[in-house]
Amino acid sequence: MNRTLPVLVIALMTLAGCNTDSQIFRDQPLVAKVEMGMSQEQVQQIGGAPLSISNRTVEPGTCFDYKLEQPEHRQPYNISFDSRGKVDHKSFMTCAEWSNAQMKAREPSRSGSGGGY
Repeated sequence: MNRTLPVLVIALMTLAGCNTDSQIFRDQPLVAKVEMGMSQEQVQQIGGAPLSISNRTVEPGTCFDYKLEQPEHRQPYNISFDSRGKVDHKSFMTCAEWSNAQMKAREPSRSGSGGGY
């Protein structure tokens, strides 16, 4: 249970941001066309070269940072690839923010429950 709460909080925060952002940017090619399991090459054919490419810090793989733009709206967007180079995550945050969210989700609970397992 101690891992469930942080994961749930992160998921809800991500979804809350995605509701608004997904409506504004839903027609952007990276949002509309990139699907789980696509290769890095397929993603670049859709969205062009990313602003940056980084190695993932929690799970082996790579992450592409993009910046989505609409009139009066700018939003970071990341597409993350597993160790085989296939899309396994995409969200309206930077790769660094996604990595931090993953790290926090893996941290042991600090609720001070005394550990009476």
